[in-house]
Amino acid sequence: MRTLSVVITTPPSSYLTITAIDYITHAINAGVDVVGVFFYQDGVLNASANISIPNDEYQTHKQWQSLNQDHGIDLHVCITACEKRGLSDDLADSSSESQSNINQYFTVSGLGELVELTAKADKMVQF
Repeated sequence: MRTLSVVITTPPSSYLTITAIDYITHAINAGVDVVGVFFYQDGVLNASANISIPNDEYQTHKQWQSLNQDHGIDLHVCITACEKRGLSDDLADSSSESQSNINQYFTVSGLGELVELTAKADKMVQF
């Protein structure tokens, strides 16, 4: 079976992000095993739990959630890139409780996970 891994470096508002989602969906429909998606650079903004996209625009965050839930695709987000962009899986708020501003469908990872996804896949594509 053919395997694919994908790297996303574009923010949720980018047409390239929409193209990536379409590419992954078509790959799944063609019988390709998508071993995972790695979000890096501005791509980590796709993982924000605070994303607010107008209703009349393409809902990228809902599409990532669907790929994760419906197809079991792991969504890995680079923690270093997240921290540079104000995202964290453990933020202290004013009441000293911890909370995350990363969507629950994303797994916080490091670049080591990117290496593993590359090794598992026959092909890697970056958007």
